Amino acid sequence: MPLPSVFFLAGFVTLFGFLLLFVASKIGEVVRDRVKSETYECGLPVEEKVDTKISIKFYLTAILFIIFDIEIIFLYPWAVSLKEFLAQGLGWYSLIGVGIFLLIFIFGLWWEIKSKALDWE
Repeated sequence: MPLPSVFFLAGFVTLFGFLLLFVASKIGEVVRDRVKSETYECGLPVEEKVDTKISIKFYLTAILFIIFDIEIIFLYPWAVSLKEFLAQGLGWYSLIGVGIFLLIFIFGLWWEIKSKALDWE
């Protein structure tokens, strides 16, 4: 069982990451400059506005993109392993399972369109 090797690799990556951070903190220098600590806005001076309001539609669009992007990520392994399911005689079970999965997401897309979640007007 490859579980000990997974733990070893996770521990190694964690320790190596901490080692790199430690070495960088000892070698590097801290620059305390107001201009360098500001965000860069195309060469323009930073204007701080207290009443800046960002529309919730930007967040909603990003969340919906992530949800449907994850759907594609879940469909890819199914498509890759479909030949194995067919060879074992489990093709219909696999097709029914992914069909239910797609129906849930098609219902979600229908709900988004019906509730006008993506309308920008």
